[in-house]
Order: sequence, then structure tokens, then C-alpha cells
Amino acid sequence: MGSDVFDVIISGGGPTGTMLAAELRLHGVDVVVVERDAEPTRLVRSLGLHQRSIEILDQRGLLERFLANGTQYPGGGRFAGIASPQPVALDTAHDYILGMPQPVTDRLLEEHAAELGAHLRRGTELIGFEQDDEGVTAELADGSRLRSRWLVGCDGGRSLVRRLLGIGFPGEAATNEWILGEGEVTAAADEVAAVSEVVRTTHRGFGIGPSGDGRYRAVVPAASVSEDRSTPPTLDEFRTQLRAYAGTDFGIHSLRSLSRFTDATRLAERYRDGRVLLAGDAAHIHPPLGGQGLNLGIQDAFNLGWKLAAAVRGCAPDGLLDSYFAERHPVADEVLTLTRAQSVLISAEPGAQAVRRLLTELMGFADVGRYLAERVAGIGIRYDFGDGPELLGRRLRDVRLSQGRLYELTRDGRGLVVDRTGALTVAGWADRVDYVSDRSDERSDDVSELIAEVDAPAVLLRPDGHVAWIGEEQQGLERELRRWFGAE
Repeated sequence: MGSDVFDVIISGGGPTGTMLAAELRLHGVDVVVVERDAEPTRLVRSLGLHQRSIEILDQRGLLERFLANGTQYPGGGRFAGIASPQPVALDTAHDYILGMPQPVTDRLLEEHAAELGAHLRRGTELIGFEQDDEGVTAELADGSRLRSRWLVGCDGGRSLVRRLLGIGFPGEAATNEWILGEGEVTAAADEVAAVSEVVRTTHRGFGIGPSGDGRYRAVVPAASVSEDRSTPPTLDEFRTQLRAYAGTDFGIHSLRSLSRFTDATRLAERYRDGRVLLAGDAAHIHPPLGGQGLNLGIQDAFNLGWKLAAAVRGCAPDGLLDSYFAERHPVADEVLTLTRAQSVLISAEPGAQAVRRLLTELMGFADVGRYLAERVAGIGIRYDFGDGPELLGRRLRDVRLSQGRLYELTRDGRGLVVDRTGALTVAGWADRVDYVSDRSDERSDDVSELIAEVDAPAVLLRPDGHVAWIGEEQQGLERELRRWFGAE
């Protein structure tokens, strides 16, 4: 292909766009990411990765480099700032939160995509496109035009791609706004901590704490909702609001980043129009309570990548690409429900505080704490694959097999059959699906954890790690191979 013709154009070089580019490159798809910013942003919109996103990094062999750049914190057990009174053990080999400023996450995912051969064009943005039966022609701000077979809008909550498609974005407009900044302070650390603790007893939308390298990250309610939220706040505005809520601005100076965010909550009516798709914030926006936004986008990309790659290669079975919307739209809808609930629970209004006290008591029950923690962490998702065992449609946690860890076998983004019988075959799909015979048993010195994890002879995992089939019959396996990976 020429330099201006690609299989896929991705508009937006944030974590969703670069994760999607990397997933496509695992399958040899020629992809270009178009990003407006000439340099990586310094804005710290997210502070960490949840358990399911950490599993995804492990599945692609990226976890070690992320662990080297982040900090592990105890995972699970918090909802709307309410701490579970007892530890919540989640069904994952990575039961922790990985603290990491978003610019670091952005950098590592961009490096990963580049290593796999994705193209990145910075300093220009998509300003228009036209699609036909064969593909999409995109126009960039620098006057150049690109041609591709598919276009994916990963261009944020004010997505131009979504607006040009005319896709509805129903939900609630912003009623509250916050200012978020990171910089140095002159106040002593113990003073900052003491003031924050006092203010947060009545204003849970306020917070300030260390962000590393001697800097502090502060969030404070704005005076009002801005008419133009694309205009960044000023340092004077930030200091004024800090003094209004905390009685001091902590002597904040030398800002590294300053931005605003709101509680606007919206969900796209569709994720696809012809040869154009949406992912990440372009498809859904919500308050950052629980820190789910970046994680949700990465998980969108993980679900979409292998399906779009199959469409590019011409081996996608009917309905595969549309299953992206069918599976991810309900997940986003649930995240919006969770963030709406948390928005209410942080309110200082008496009714909201009464509900907060009741939920605090309920979280004393282990099942309640685990239910909420699983949903925030993203590991409680079950896609609807039809009737079957409880594990069908869920992601399979990392388990030890006789050949090594399960996630070590998924690095190439292909399907995987783990067969304890040794009698099954993926012949006809070997270019898309790997096969592992795991015949260890309880009498072996090298017992497979799959025996305890899955009470079945064999499983088929999709490239995103979700269980697509559990059984022992070759005929049943082949039916599901055709369903998810196309004809032989």
C-alpha cells in the first residue's frame, strides 16, 4: 500500500486509539493513528488501571513495563469513596490497582503500538471524511487526504467523527464542573493532608494529595459550569476555588497541567455507521468517579481489535463486527449507572447522605462489597453467548497450565483452545486459533489449575480472553470456531 492508503485510520491518539492500533497490528493490519496534539499531553486525566485492564496488559506481554512505571495499591472494596469494612478478594491473579498518571499510560501504549508497526501522525487532525461501499476518504487539517477501508473515531467526548455521522448521544448535560490541576505547593505536607481531611467531610468533590516528584494533584468544584469547556481554566480561577472550599490555595504554583471536567453523562445510540466505528469516550462519557473512563476505553479497543482485523482480512463471520456494539454498549451503560450512583452519593444533600450511610452498612456484607468491586474493576462482565455454564461469556482468569501460565499463551491475540482430552483439533482454523493440550491431572506433580477453574474437558477462548465454548465434542467446537473465527 502507498503511504496515504491504509487498512484502518484511527482518529485520536489517546489510550483507546493506541491500544486499538496495537491490537490491529497483531493481525498485520496496516493502521495509522491521526492525533491533533503535536506533543503528548501532560494532562493527568486518569491516575491508574483497574484489575481487568491489568489482566489485558498481561495477556499482551506488557505488564512488566507497566509495573516498572507504576505503584501497586490494594484493589477493590471502594465505591463512591466508601471503603469496604473488610478486604474484598477478587477472582484475579492481579488483585490490585496500578497507580500511574495517564501521560505515562499514554506513552507506554504509544510505544507498544509503534513497536508493532503502527503509524502515528501528530500535529494534525481529521476534519472530515466521506465513506462509500469500499472504504473511507479522510481529510486532515494539514490539507492531506488519507484513504482506508475502515475509520474508527477514538476522538473523545466531543468526537467530530460521531457528530459527522449524526449518531445520537443521549444523556444528561453537565450540572456540575470541577477544576483539576497538578503543580507544586508551598504549604507543608502535614498541613495539606489535615486541611484536605477536614474539607472532605462535607465536600467529597474536593481533594488534594501528592502525585509524585514533589507535586500535588488537586481537584475542586468550579464556580459554575462553563459555556465553553474546551477553554482551559486559569491559575487565578483555580486558586480562587481552592480558597473558597479550603480557606487556602496551598501556595500552588508551577502547574504542570490544568483542566476541567463535568458530570455530563451520555451514551452513543450506535457504535457503527457503515465503515466507521466509535470507541472510548467518543462512544460514552461520564463523571470520572471510580476511575473507569480510561479503563473502559482500553477494554473497548481490546474487544474491537480482533473483530475489525478479521473484517479487514475478509474472514469475519456474519455479525462478528456488530457484536462489538452488542457486547460493549451494555457494559458502558452499566458504567454510566455506576457513576450516576456515585455522583449522588458524594452529594452533601441530606437525602444523598442517608443513602450513603445505608450503603456503607450494606457494604459490610461480603457479597455486596464484592459485587460492586467486580463491576468497577471490569472483571464481572459476562457477554451473552447463549445458554451454558456460568463461565460461558466471561473472561477466564490467568491460571497455571502444565505448559505455563494461560496468559502467556495469548500474547499474539489469537483464539486459543485448551484441551484436557488431547482428542480435539483446530485444523482448518490453525491460522487464527492456537491449540494447547493440557492433559495433567491431580496425580501429576505439575497439576493444571484449569481442572479446578473449569469443570469441563476443554475451553475455547476468544482473542479477548472471554470463554466462547466449554465442552468435549469436536462438532460443538467447530460450530463455535465458525461462529467466532469464520469458515475453515
